[in-house]
Amino acid sequence: MNPPLALYGTAMTNVTKRTGGPDFSLVVPCYNEAAGLGEFHRRSAAVMEQVGGSWEFVFVNDGSRDETLRRLEQLQVEDPRVAVVNLSRNFGKEIALTAGLDHAAGQAVIVIDADLQDPPEVIPELVAVWREGYDMVYAQRRRREGETWLKKATADGFYRIMQHVGGVPLPRDTGDFRLISRRALDALLLMREQHRFMKGLFAWVGFPSKAVLYDRAQRHAGQSSWNYWKLWNFALEGITSFTVMPLKIATYLGLLVAFFAMIYGGVIVIRTILFSNPVPGYPSLITVILFLGGLQLTTLGIIGEYLGRIFNESKARPLYLIERYAPPSQAVSPDEPATEVRSLTP
Repeated sequence: MNPPLALYGTAMTNVTKRTGGPDFSLVVPCYNEAAGLGEFHRRSAAVMEQVGGSWEFVFVNDGSRDETLRRLEQLQVEDPRVAVVNLSRNFGKEIALTAGLDHAAGQAVIVIDADLQDPPEVIPELVAVWREGYDMVYAQRRRREGETWLKKATADGFYRIMQHVGGVPLPRDTGDFRLISRRALDALLLMREQHRFMKGLFAWVGFPSKAVLYDRAQRHAGQSSWNYWKLWNFALEGITSFTVMPLKIATYLGLLVAFFAMIYGGVIVIRTILFSNPVPGYPSLITVILFLGGLQLTTLGIIGEYLGRIFNESKARPLYLIERYAPPSQAVSPDEPATEVRSLTP
């Protein structure tokens, strides 16, 4: 018997679509978030009780090294609305988020991080705009507490670059925190590329969208796993996933250097004919060689980035593997009693 597609993340549509799903699914990717999961669950559940309707939590454990999985097991025992997707290893946040979206059954799906930098108290505003008829309601940061000026400046620069070269309008100061309608999510899940820049994919699917402004808070507990090296690679992923502009820049830069080289060569020839100009010195020759060598290596590096992505896509590996999946025993609305508790423990 073939294993279910949900285990491998290869299906072209929502692989775990269930009949009679809840009104809302909260998709929460987790990596080493054990310290803050209890507070996140408490605040989120309180907010969803105010929103009304039925809902579920879809927590994705992305190969955490702390007690995140054990804490999620405890949450599922305490709350029948909790589903746990435990990936076989750490695949990265973009893939973990995709796994959560694959397993979300709600008519509206809310993407939120567990570190409480994105306050759950903003969710009612997202839901209100969704009920007005919008398919994509994204939370746009008005202020970013607890972040250095360098991180804010580099983030602002990245969004400016993507707005000009990204091919799709990427909203500024917007992360993954948002609400997605079922039809927009089904369209999003059709895209199964390996190199996933979810902010760009959210923008690419289109559909009526609207921003909700909010103030981003500091982390409730723990430390962020996003250092500057990871942020740089994340930015590189976003740029190469949605534009070939770096290849065009390399082409134009090569043409520009060749143009100036022709002019400089002509000047040397004319000076030699008219003034018997002696052979230029060694330092200038070395400078030109090093400059051209660096330019060639940079261009090859840009080509290599795109070639590497083609190589990874051609292997057609599954996006993720699931070690185990425990669905919610019940998606409970505020006026319905919880009747069943399901544990993750085999």
